Parts: sequence; C-alpha cells; structure tokens
Amino acid sequence: MNRTALALAAAVTALVAITGFASLTAPSGSDSTVTKAAARLPVERSSLLCPAPSTSDLAETRYTSFTPAGKAGKDGGATGTAQLLPSTTDDGKKGKGSKKSASDKPLLSLKEPGKPVTDEESGGETPALIGAADGRLAPGWAAQQTTTVDAGSSRGVLGTRCTAPDTDFWFPGASTSADRQDYVHLTNPDDTAAVADIELYGKDGAIKSDVGEGITVPARSSVPVLLSTLAPDPADNVTVHVSTRTGRVGAVVQSMDDKVGSDWLPASASPAGKLVLPGIPADATSVRLVAFAPGSDDADLKIQLAAEDGTITPAGHESLHLKAGMTAAVDLGDLTKGIAGSLVLSQDGGGKAVPFVAALRVVRGKGSKQEVAFIPATGPVGERATAADNRSKGSVLSLTAPGATAKVKVTASAGSGGGEPVVKTYVVKGGTTLATKPPVPSGLKGSYALTVEPQPGGGPVYAARTLELPQGGIPMFTVQTLPDDRGTVSVPTARQDLSLLNN
Repeated sequence: MNRTALALAAAVTALVAITGFASLTAPSGSDSTVTKAAARLPVERSSLLCPAPSTSDLAETRYTSFTPAGKAGKDGGATGTAQLLPSTTDDGKKGKGSKKSASDKPLLSLKEPGKPVTDEESGGETPALIGAADGRLAPGWAAQQTTTVDAGSSRGVLGTRCTAPDTDFWFPGASTSADRQDYVHLTNPDDTAAVADIELYGKDGAIKSDVGEGITVPARSSVPVLLSTLAPDPADNVTVHVSTRTGRVGAVVQSMDDKVGSDWLPASASPAGKLVLPGIPADATSVRLVAFAPGSDDADLKIQLAAEDGTITPAGHESLHLKAGMTAAVDLGDLTKGIAGSLVLSQDGGGKAVPFVAALRVVRGKGSKQEVAFIPATGPVGERATAADNRSKGSVLSLTAPGATAKVKVTASAGSGGGEPVVKTYVVKGGTTLATKPPVPSGLKGSYALTVEPQPGGGPVYAARTLELPQGGIPMFTVQTLPDDRGTVSVPTARQDLSLLNN
C-alpha cells in the first residue's frame, strides 16, 4: 500500500472515531444532519484570586464568599466545594498572618448556595488567597474582600471583588506620582511559575523600562510590584498593561494616596468602541476620567452622563480626544451635581469605532476628610451578577440602562448569621441610572449578598454597588462593578455526519 493510500486510511479512521463519539451524544431517532443551537449549561468549576489586602498593622479585613441559589451542575446539585486558601509569599514561604494562613487549611469554606460565609483577619500579614469551587457551588461563585484602615498612608476602605485568572489586563487610572504609591499585585493560581510583563503608558506614550519585563510569579504565590520603580519620572496619570508570556495570573492595582485615601483599581473591561462606567455617587466632589486607546488609531470619545432623569452631555466636557498609545485624562469636577449617575463613552462622528479602555477616579468629601474609589469600565450584567459583601446600612445599588428600558430582579440573600432572603424588581428607564438602597434580608444578622438578574425582553443593564463605611467624619467608601458572573457556558451539541467520508 502506497503512502497516499495509508494517509487516506488514517483519515477515514480518524473521522470514524470522531463521528462515533458524536453518535454517543446524539438522541435516538434524531436527524443526524441537523445541528441544534448550543445549550447554556452551568459551569462545573470556578477559580477566584484575592490580593494581599494590606501591609498596615491597623488593617481589618472581611472576606465574604457566596454562590447564588438556583443553578447546579450536571450532578444535580448534590455536591460541591468552594474554598479560599492562603498563597505563598514571593520568597516561597507561607504567609505568616493568622494561624489559619500559616497552614494549608482553607481560610474560608462555603458549604451551601444561597447563604454567604465570612471571615475576618487583622493586621498586615494576611497573604493573597487562591480559590476554587466545583459542583453546585461553582456557578456564579463570588468572593469579596473589604479592608478598613483608619490611619496612616493607606487610610481608607479598600474593597475588591476577587477575580478570575487571565493573561491580559488594562488599568487606566494608575499613577507613579510622588504623593501616590501604586502597586500591581500579581497572583499565580497554578502549580507552575508564570512570567508576566508590565508596560506603562503616560501622556506622551510608552514609558521605557526594562524592569517590568519577564517578572516571574512562582507557583501559587503573589508578587506586588511598585509602579514607580518601573518609571524614570513621576506621572500623574498612567495606563498599566499586564500580560503573561507563560501561565496566567490575577492582577489588580492597589492605590494609596496620602491626601485622599486608598482603594483598589480593578482592570477595565476589554478594549471596545463603547464603554459604560456605572455607579458614580451623588455626592462625588471630584471625578477624573482616564482613557487609553491601545491600537494604532486615534479616538474621539463622546462623554455622556446617564442620570436619574435621562442622559445628558456635561457642559464643558462634551468630548475627549485619545491619541493612539497615549494616556488621556480629564477632570470632570463634581460631575453628578448631587444626582447619582453613570458615564457612557462612545465614539464621535460616523467613522469606525476605535477600541479603548477607561476608568474613573472618584473622590467624596473635602479638605482633610476625603476618600477615593475607582470605577473601571465594565461589561453588562448579562444573565446574572453578584455583590458578595453588603451590610444593613451603607449599600447603594446602581443600575444603568444605556439603551432600552430594562426590568431587573434583585435578590438579597440570607444573612451570614441569619435572616431570610428578599426579592425586589426594579424598572430602569432607557438612558437612565437608578441608584437605590437595595433590599435587606428580613431578620438580617451579619452581612449578605445581592444578586442582580435582568429579565428577558429589556435592554442591557450595567451595575455597580457602593459600600459606605464612614469613620471619624471621613466618608469612606468603595465601589465594585458587577459584570456577568459567567455562571453558565455555551456547550455545542455534536451530531454525526457520515457524508464527510464520501468527500
């Protein structure tokens, strides 16, 4: 038998194996040539990473872990685990914080969907956490860390959603200025080392530095990198790009400002031609927009504010020109004028949409009693999103419908220490932002989770949750955006097609 015949025989054998496997999944009596639409099924495993919360001895951190009720994997929801475990430090040793973090035992374990669990840690030695969930606890699993520091250079409320590992992140809104200390935290969840690059872009373009290239993040460990060590000169507004050469990491920027406090800057949504930044508080005294176009084309952004009564264009801040590869920033002042809103950024003119990323730096208070938070551009809620840590007072839920009117179901879960779930439905008119005190579980004890679910037939919804924890006259707060929780995944249906063998 010649080589051509052998190759043909091998190809036929491979195709028979493929179609034979497909036939195992095809329903009896179905038309094998008809391809059905992909089904959406609950995920069976989720991963989350939480950065090391603080180096301050005054830090008080609450962790909250939660999975919404209502969806389960293929096992019918009978089993499942969701755990957050301490990472190692960057020198390969275990974090020394509490007795929990000095061992291989989980810092936090979730037992059932629909009810959050919490843990509280004190001091500045709590390590980053690496989490995994499977079975009935995987779909929509969410975790939050909220840290309060009442004095010192890191004073403030620092809140962040624990996020999934990835290979590419954009952070517009960082800084290497003298009055700020910004660190990018890189956390590797895997059993082999990851290698990451950090690039900085200022108002004049790329900031040349070899220090940010080839940063090794050891297996199951976390490495903080001070951004000012990567730049030869201070810069007020910087865009940070984190990418991996090998492996994957979780990445988030911790910003500490001597004048206005501290918070986490999460990654912006992926570059797109239109972005929404939801949840600007009504009493914001200063709002700064920072944006960046990573491609080779300039972009002209149209700036609009979706407020309670409709979408307006702020006087004097109608647009922003982005030069390709250069960070642009504009101070919008007290943009909301006492009414909560969300920023909607789109392209000016009728030309092609240029992808960009964006984030807001928001300040509340005045003088020595100011506090800062960051709002990155985020994706729509999609099917469902969750804010894991809410208290009986101080939570504000922002829902934005930049297009058509939307109906949204909001569920307040049972409390971590007791209480019954409460459900409320809101209507968000097209082009507006609805900022409201969310429902609270009846008989609440402890903290609770909020789950947001847009109802069929309406336009896309963008959401954010503000948590206000004032101290000593300072309006301390943090804002977390609520993108889709990716609790389901599209699974194509395979069908045999023996006609392939006849070609």
